[in-house]
Amino acid sequence: MKTKITFLACLLCFTTICRAQSKHSKTTLFPTYKGLIMAGYQGWFRAEGDGSGSKRFAYGNEQRSGMDMWPDVTEYAKTYQTSFVLKSGEKAKVFSSYDKSSVDLHFKWMQQYGVDGVFVQRFFGTVRSRDKESSVVLKNALEAASKYKRAIAIMYDLSGLAAKGEDCTKIIDDWKYLVDELKVTNQEGAKTYLNHNGKPVVAIWGIGFNTRPFNIRNIGIEKVIDFLKNDPVYGGCTVMLGVPNQWRELRADCLHDPYLHTLIKSADIIFPWSVQRYSPLLHNDMDRFKDDRIDDMKWCAENHIDYVPTVYPGFSWHNLSVYEFPDDIKPAGSIPRLGGKFYWQQMYTVLSIGSPMVYVAMFDEMNEGTAIFKTTDNPPVSQNIQFINMDGKPSDTYLWLTGEAGKMLRNEMPLSSKMPVRQ
Repeated sequence: MKTKITFLACLLCFTTICRAQSKHSKTTLFPTYKGLIMAGYQGWFRAEGDGSGSKRFAYGNEQRSGMDMWPDVTEYAKTYQTSFVLKSGEKAKVFSSYDKSSVDLHFKWMQQYGVDGVFVQRFFGTVRSRDKESSVVLKNALEAASKYKRAIAIMYDLSGLAAKGEDCTKIIDDWKYLVDELKVTNQEGAKTYLNHNGKPVVAIWGIGFNTRPFNIRNIGIEKVIDFLKNDPVYGGCTVMLGVPNQWRELRADCLHDPYLHTLIKSADIIFPWSVQRYSPLLHNDMDRFKDDRIDDMKWCAENHIDYVPTVYPGFSWHNLSVYEFPDDIKPAGSIPRLGGKFYWQQMYTVLSIGSPMVYVAMFDEMNEGTAIFKTTDNPPVSQNIQFINMDGKPSDTYLWLTGEAGKMLRNEMPLSSKMPVRQ
C-alpha cells in the first residue's frame, strides 16, 4: 500500500511539473542573458487619431509637453501631424506606439544595428486596470521580436503603487494573464522570450528607492517573488530586481532598510538604476562609476546573485518638470550626451571590468531624454518648449554604438576605450 501511495505521489508530482513546463516554451533563441545588451522599452507614445482611444497624448502641444526629444519619423509607415512647427515651417509629425507598424520598425532597427532585445515595461497602473492599449503594444512587440529574432522580456514597474492599502500581488494575476492569453513565454513563430539559467526572466523595477511612497516590508513583494520562482504552473522563472544605485550601502537614493538585502538575496539578478547618478560634467565621475560597479559585482558574487549594470546616453526632463515639479524645474540636457562620448565611457567601463551583460536605459524614452532609438537633430522650435538635439550626429548614432558594444561584449571585435568611428 505504501509503495502504491508513493507511486501515485510521484505521478502527481510529474504531472504538475509537466503542466508547468507546458506554460513556458521548452526552447528559446535566448537561453541566457549573458552576452546580451538589452534595453528598456516604454511603448507608451500615443498620437491623436491613432485609434487607441487614449486621452493622454505624450507629445502634448505648444503650451505643455512631456517630451524632451523628438523622434526621427522618416521611416515610419504611419505618422500624425502635431501643432509643433519645424525650423522649415512645416508641421512636425510623430509616430504612435499603438500602431503595429511602429513597433515592427523598432524591432527591425534592433536587428539592423545589433541591439539584442528589450524589456517591455509594464507599469503598475496597467497591472491594476489591464488596459487594452498596453496589451496591444505588447502583443505587437512579441510578434515583432519573433519576426526579427530579438530577445524580449517583461519588466514590471512599481511606479504608481499606492502608499497605503495596496500591495503588488496583483502582478501574480497579471503574469498568469500574460502567460495564458498573450503567450509571452511561448509566442508563435520563433521563440525569443529571454531566459537565464534555463528560466524565463521576469523583472520588477522600483524596489528600495527612498522616493517611493510604499513600505517594501508590507507590499507583498515576497509573495510575488516566491510565486514567480516556485509556482508549479506559472513559475520556474528567473527574477530580476531593479534597485537603487546605492543599494549596497543603503544610502543616498536607497532606503536605509537592511530588509532590501533580504529581498535581493531571494532574487536571481539585480540591476541598479544609475540614471542621473553620474554625469560627464563632474570630474572623475567615471572613476566613481567604475568603483561602484566593481564593489557591486563583488557583493553579488559573494552572495551568488547575478549582476547587470545600467548605462544611459544622457538625461533631460525639462519639459516634464515644468508642470510636474514647478518648484524644481530642470534645465534641458542636464546630463549632456556629448555626441555619444558619455554613453561610450559607461559602456567601455562596464565591459572592461568584465560585466557579462548590460541593461540600457532606454530604447524609446524621449520624456527623460534617454532614448537610443532614432531621434532628430532638428526638433521643433517653440517659445515654450525646449527639445534637445543630437549634437550634430546622425539619428541612428546610439543604435549603432550599442551594436558595436555588443560585438565587443561577445569578443567579436577588440574592446576600445575610444568611441568607435564609422567608416
